Amino acid sequence: MKRQDFYFDLPEELIAQDPLEDRSSSRLLVLDKNTGEVEHHVFKEITSYLKEGDCLVINDTKVLPARLIGSRVGTDARIEVLLLKRKENDIWETLVKPGKKAKVGTKISFGEGLLVGEVVAVVEEGNRLIQFTYEGIFEEILDQLGQMPLPPYITHQLQDKNRYQTVYAKHTGSAAAPTAGLHFTPQLLEEIEEKGIEIARVTLHVGLGTFRPVKVDDILDHHMHSEFYQIDQDAADKINRAKESGHRVICVGTTSCRTVESAAKENGRIEPCSGWTEIFIYPGYQFKVLDCLITNFHLPESTLIMLVSALAGREHVLEAYRQAVEERYRFFSFGDAMLIV
Repeated sequence: MKRQDFYFDLPEELIAQDPLEDRSSSRLLVLDKNTGEVEHHVFKEITSYLKEGDCLVINDTKVLPARLIGSRVGTDARIEVLLLKRKENDIWETLVKPGKKAKVGTKISFGEGLLVGEVVAVVEEGNRLIQFTYEGIFEEILDQLGQMPLPPYITHQLQDKNRYQTVYAKHTGSAAAPTAGLHFTPQLLEEIEEKGIEIARVTLHVGLGTFRPVKVDDILDHHMHSEFYQIDQDAADKINRAKESGHRVICVGTTSCRTVESAAKENGRIEPCSGWTEIFIYPGYQFKVLDCLITNFHLPESTLIMLVSALAGREHVLEAYRQAVEERYRFFSFGDAMLIV
C-alpha cells in the first residue's frame, strides 16, 4: 500500500487558522462507512446520531504549554524550546531551534531568569536533554511562560490558551490537543448523558509524532511514534457494557480510537491498563472495539487519514474529502468535524 494512495488536493485557504467562537457550531460531515453516503450538518446536531446505550469514548489528556522562547545566557540569541517528554530530576527531552546554538553545556534563560535550562545531552534525532532550574512549582512557571505548541500549519497567534484544550481536559502530558474533542461544550456533553449515552474517559498523551509526515513510499515501512495511554476500571466497564449489550462504542478522535484498540483483547474486551502504544491502523485492520468515529479532517498522506480509511474504506473517505473541499469545510486542528457511522 503506497503513501500516494492517501493523497488529496487541499486549497491552503481551507486550513482553519482560528477556533470558532462557539465550539459546537462547527460543521459536521456524516459519512456512512458501508455505503459512502454523505450528509451535512452542524456539530451540535450530533446528538441525533447517538443512541441510548451507546458509549462515547473521550480522551481527557491536557496539553502542556510546552513552547518556550528564551535566549542563550550571555547573548541575545533567540532559542525556541519545545518540551517533548519529562525524564527525571527536572530533565526534559526537547526539540530546540536552532539546534546549532544548543550544544551540551549551553544555558538558556526564559522569562528573564525565572526558568533556566542547561543542555546536558544530545539524543536521537538531534533532540536535546535539558535540565531546568527554578524556584517554585515548575507547572506554574510553565503556565506563566509557555505557549501552546500549535501545529506548524497554524500561523496565527492563539489569543486564549484554553481554546487548544478540550473542555474535559484533565491529565497534563500532551504536546498536541486531541482535536476532535474541541467541538464539545459542557452543555452538549450534558445533553448526551441525559440521552442515556455513557461517557468513558480514557487518557492518551499525544506526541508531536502525530504531525510527522509519512516519508516512505510503502506505508508498511513507516515507524509509528510511541505514546503513553491509560484506561481505568470505570472506563473499561462502560466500554465492555456497551459491547456486551449490543450497543456501539463511538470514539472521539483518533487518539481515543488508538487507545481502546491498543488495550483490547482479541475478543474485544477491555481491562484497566496503562502502557505505551505504537499501534498503526491502516486499511485491512480489523477493529476490535470501535464502531463509529468522530474526527477532524486530516492531512494528506498522514497516518490519521490511513486510520480513517481503515474504518470507512479509502475510496469512501477520499470521496467524502473531495466533497468537503467542494463545500468549503474548514480543515485540520481548528477545522470542522466528520462522523463515521
